[in-house]
Amino acid sequence: MATQKTLAVTGNVLVAEAMRQCAPDVMGAYPITPQTTIVEEFAKFVANGRVHTEYVTVESEHSAMSACVGASAAGARVMTATSSQGLALMWEELYIAAGMRLPIVMANANRALSAPINIHCDHSDIMGARDAGWIVLFAETAQEAYDNTIMAVRIAEHPDVMLPVMTCLDGFITTHSIDRAQIMDDETVKAFVGDYKPENALLDTDNPVSHGNFAGLGGPYFEFKRAQRNAIDRSAAVIESVGAEWSKICERPFGMVEGWGMEDAELAIVAIGSTAGNARHVARELRAQGVRVGVLKVRCFRPFPFADIAEALAGCKAVAVLDRSESFGAEGGPLFLEVRSALYDRAERPAMVNYIYGLGGSDVKLELLRQVYSDLSDLADGASTPGRLVYLGAR
Repeated sequence: MATQKTLAVTGNVLVAEAMRQCAPDVMGAYPITPQTTIVEEFAKFVANGRVHTEYVTVESEHSAMSACVGASAAGARVMTATSSQGLALMWEELYIAAGMRLPIVMANANRALSAPINIHCDHSDIMGARDAGWIVLFAETAQEAYDNTIMAVRIAEHPDVMLPVMTCLDGFITTHSIDRAQIMDDETVKAFVGDYKPENALLDTDNPVSHGNFAGLGGPYFEFKRAQRNAIDRSAAVIESVGAEWSKICERPFGMVEGWGMEDAELAIVAIGSTAGNARHVARELRAQGVRVGVLKVRCFRPFPFADIAEALAGCKAVAVLDRSESFGAEGGPLFLEVRSALYDRAERPAMVNYIYGLGGSDVKLELLRQVYSDLSDLADGASTPGRLVYLGAR
């Protein structure tokens, strides 16, 4: 029977613990704040014989993902972790991993990109990589970071998918804050993720294959890209199935989007990551005052759950989309553009406003979220609004 143990630990420790339980064959990794303690903890597991992983110490994040690509192509189960400038340094390798259909699982501790230099949380790193072809999951809490890591292995290695998966958690807010969480026993996790049986391994000499071929003019590059699109579209059903299976085991809910108060909400905030908890706190206050408000948390960003989001927001009069990243020159932040697109084909659409917030770790105070709901109330009543794009809390 599955058993769980309650711990008070940081999100990074929980991610490392989940990785140990998933027992990758290879980890190629490089430390970077605020991800460092993930690979430090995992390195301790290797040194103490608690996991039999080939831990490759590399000279940069570009080399880390290069090592992961080679190991995965050879037929290994592969995991790693990074953050911010490290993710940016991996950029070309992210596309290679996805294009070669390699089921690598990577944790990303969300952190601002320079310049100016900043080591604190925002989502500019992952949003810069959002079109690389990876499946992208977000965690609000340390518990979700643990669960996402375990589910990611099953999702990535599913024969209908075979794509890399990135699991994101907010730097310092989720990575370093001590949280109450439950971890599953090792045997249950081992049975859940199963053994990885690669179909196209370079080291399978009885069935020779080639990887990284040239596909120039007249070659199959175009068709490869369509195959990637088909795979990430198929992954939505796999993510939901794997999530339902893990939820049954651990008795914690999972949804590609998760709503609070959305059944009858007239005013709603859409958010990603740790801010969803702050938004729910304010929403509870307003509900107690009789205001019909809700919060919609996006837990899976790629593939983007367009239909689920459109359905959840269908009854709203006004919606605020919170972006912890910029999309310079665009008509709003990345999440706002996706949500507005999801609603475009509906006959009736709510009024919408985009808030850029929390860049570089700026505090997301409750009074700021109260202001968002107040703005939405004015917007729903047809009163003057603060504009389509607002820098929330900026001096």
